[in-house]
Amino acid sequence: MTTNYSICLLPGDGIGPEIIAEGRKVLDAVGAKHGLSFTYSEALLGGCAIDATGTALPDETLAAAQASDAVLLAAVGGPKWDTTDPAKPRPEQGLLGIRKALGLYANLRPVRIFKALADASTLKPEVIDGVDMLIVRELTGGLYFGRRERFYDEEGCGAGGAAGQRAYDTLEYSEYEIERIVRHAFDTARKRSCRVHSIDKANVLESSRLWREVAHRVAADYPDVEIVDMLVDNAAMQLINNPAQFDVAVTENMFGDILSDEASMLAGSLGMLASASLGDGVALYEPSHGSAPDIAGKGIANPLAQILSVEMMLRYSFDKGEAADDIARAVEAVLDEGWRTGDIKQVETPADKLIGTVQMGDLVVSHL
Repeated sequence: MTTNYSICLLPGDGIGPEIIAEGRKVLDAVGAKHGLSFTYSEALLGGCAIDATGTALPDETLAAAQASDAVLLAAVGGPKWDTTDPAKPRPEQGLLGIRKALGLYANLRPVRIFKALADASTLKPEVIDGVDMLIVRELTGGLYFGRRERFYDEEGCGAGGAAGQRAYDTLEYSEYEIERIVRHAFDTARKRSCRVHSIDKANVLESSRLWREVAHRVAADYPDVEIVDMLVDNAAMQLINNPAQFDVAVTENMFGDILSDEASMLAGSLGMLASASLGDGVALYEPSHGSAPDIAGKGIANPLAQILSVEMMLRYSFDKGEAADDIARAVEAVLDEGWRTGDIKQVETPADKLIGTVQMGDLVVSHL
């Protein structure tokens, strides 16, 4: 008997429509193998939504996402919509808005080294050897969702004491927000190596002192899991100096945003890293990279992070581990054979091994 799931597709901007097509192709192929089928709806989010409706997150998009079993997002944003005017909509508002509306408080970003791409990392092979970490980022609190305001013509805020602008953003967390994300990290660590790095800035920030206090209270419920406190600036250094020490790292929203992008360079490319945003309802899956408008429409974008987001969707939303494992093995096999798209190409890649977006998706399907 075939099991059917409804998927809300959010192609977004730039290379988004190109890579999400390959994710859908792989999902359909692995579904046929494992007795799964998928019904798709497509909606607008980000810059394309601003152009069509004037807002980055239309009501229709949110309704479609809430009515689905899972959401597959590609990428949003681009220079076309860049603005510093607080009154104008920005693509990122759509991404933040849908996370908040769906209650997606936990972002999981696995960082693993594909042996075939080890030379693409800027770090020495012996430094990245054995790296297999998971960054657990709190996603709906902190600076990105705190109170903010900009003031104009404030006396003394301009150069030389003249009138000028002033702005503030508020980094705010409640106990329950910290506890649920830290508990998620500890539950996950129990299935891995039983070690959690809790990353904060407790030597300066009151919100971080609360974070550390709650993290240790949660840790008391997990005597089998080691907790390591680490200041965020040290964590940024340790990711470069000794990344293999990390297994599960949990941190607040902005720290997690920055550190996960830094950690992506261990693998040599943002184009290889997927992410899952989870909560108590419909989950959202997306690649960790941006919309890459400079290569949009050229057919050379790397779809593997999108395809690995499909892997995470099968694993976390549908509990289809065997199907997810098939995708992971297929991606690794394609890389081991030397196939590359332009943005993961290495210097020594032969010309006959350089392929386009569609061909990469086809190869993954052929290895399922």
